[in-house]
Amino acid sequence: MNRVTPALATALGALVLTALPAHASDATTRLAHRDSYGTKATYEPEQSAHTYQRPPAGFTPVFTENVSRHGSRSATDGEDADLILALWDKAEAAGRLTGKGEEFGPKARALQAAMAKIGYGNLSGLGKEEIQDTAVRTAQRLPSLFTGIAKNGEKIDVVSSGQGRAVDSANLYAGALATTDPDLKPLIGATRTDKDLLYFHKAAGGAAYRDYLANDQRLATTLAGITDQPKTHAAARSVLRRLFTAPFVDRLATADQVAAATAVYNLYAIAPAMSEESPDGEGWGMQRYISASDAAWFGYLGDAEDFYEKGPGFADSDITYRMAGVLLNDFFQQIEAKRSGTSDLGAELRFTHAEEIIPLAALMGLPGSTAPVTADHPYTYATNPWRGADVAPLAANIQWDVFKKGDDYLVRMLYNEKETAFKASCHPLSKGSKFYDLDELERCFNRG
Repeated sequence: MNRVTPALATALGALVLTALPAHASDATTRLAHRDSYGTKATYEPEQSAHTYQRPPAGFTPVFTENVSRHGSRSATDGEDADLILALWDKAEAAGRLTGKGEEFGPKARALQAAMAKIGYGNLSGLGKEEIQDTAVRTAQRLPSLFTGIAKNGEKIDVVSSGQGRAVDSANLYAGALATTDPDLKPLIGATRTDKDLLYFHKAAGGAAYRDYLANDQRLATTLAGITDQPKTHAAARSVLRRLFTAPFVDRLATADQVAAATAVYNLYAIAPAMSEESPDGEGWGMQRYISASDAAWFGYLGDAEDFYEKGPGFADSDITYRMAGVLLNDFFQQIEAKRSGTSDLGAELRFTHAEEIIPLAALMGLPGSTAPVTADHPYTYATNPWRGADVAPLAANIQWDVFKKGDDYLVRMLYNEKETAFKASCHPLSKGSKFYDLDELERCFNRG
């Protein structure tokens, strides 16, 4: 029986529609300049459900598992707003604000207050919707799987990093899934914590990685070289001149100009995630205070830092993503246990952070994460496909759906809800197919 009834499907469809951008100015900018938001880009499913490939004849879904970044959130602290508002207060007292500068201070202060109200680092209203809507779409994609889970009394395991926004995302996802079928509710376990699995960059397995961040001279030199360019200083001055008069900006040291402009950029980047908390839900309009080209440059600087610190990084080292092996291993172990009959799970749901999604994408060779660089040819937008907004936006997710026919098991991967091929050394069932035999995946990922 299909448990997503027509009436419920209509209701769920309405729920999904609530996630569509309601704030025209912020939404238009977000779509037009998505890369400039980096990993603070808000979530958009990458494929319509109507275009998914059908599994081969006779195969039915028997298991699904995912790993999801938490949904959209407020800034993790108030430092950026504190920095730029302190400067703004000085400029106001000295009569050194531009027309846009006069607008900026009250808006930035209101955004700061909204973030403080929900709690720094906590899910925003949009973030909650992103997670719930993703759960609803999962249920809609795999109705017979969840019908079978309910009928057979299989369990749904929910696990998080233990950090507040990941725990909240896990609970919201599980709650939305239960809404699609109340019979699932008693089968969904309480959200448990596994830091070794889902917060590995701060766990024991990340010790060498943390040493790399703190002490690797090549990393420090590379990032300093990328940031300390004439274009950065020009962009910083351009950002500040929108808010302050030229004599006021001229009195700031070069480093202070960059720090202040970065703070403006960071408020711009987080604003769409906080759109539901804006006055009358109309958006914060932070794009008025930074040009598209300046936002793109600061977005590139943020992407460069994430690329080298979390992503593909240097071609001769896997230090940034080796530790994600624990998570990839868990994906395989869950399916292998299902195949061997030693697992009573129908679904494994994991909730984590960009610091885990980005390395996992590099380890798996997901699209956009396949091109490390050398010291002689650093990361640039012109020469590398890696973009934080694509690799790990807020609420990013990787999902493996498992289908069975007799003793044969197939796996389909969705990356931000787009059917995605496994790395090139893995061979699908046929050319163009997004379905892979489990034995083939174990071969190409060297699971001997």
